[in-house]
Amino acid sequence: MKIAVSSEGPGLESQVDPRFGRAAGFVIVDMESMNTEYVDNGASQVMAQGAGIETAERLSALGVGAVLSGYVGPKAFTALQAAGMQIYQDLDGRSVGDAVRCYAGGTLNPATASNK
Repeated sequence: MKIAVSSEGPGLESQVDPRFGRAAGFVIVDMESMNTEYVDNGASQVMAQGAGIETAERLSALGVGAVLSGYVGPKAFTALQAAGMQIYQDLDGRSVGDAVRCYAGGTLNPATASNK
């Protein structure tokens, strides 16, 4: 399964971006091979509205099954759930690599509601 981590930069050493829809980009990690790729999210950053929904659609098209981020708003949360993705929040303040290790180790709990 692929996971997407909102990121302030292109690698595992980058910090988790606290934003979901307006995140700088996403580090996509294939949890079987541990290969990574970076997806720029600049197009959603400049949108007046709907950035979270647009970002959720982009990640769904990439085959992502889970999202790790800091803050996921209600519209984006609904879009991610509709696409069948698990959502893990409040991971800002960590590196992307640390967030991935926590996910792989089973120490994170999926969110049941968006951040308020």
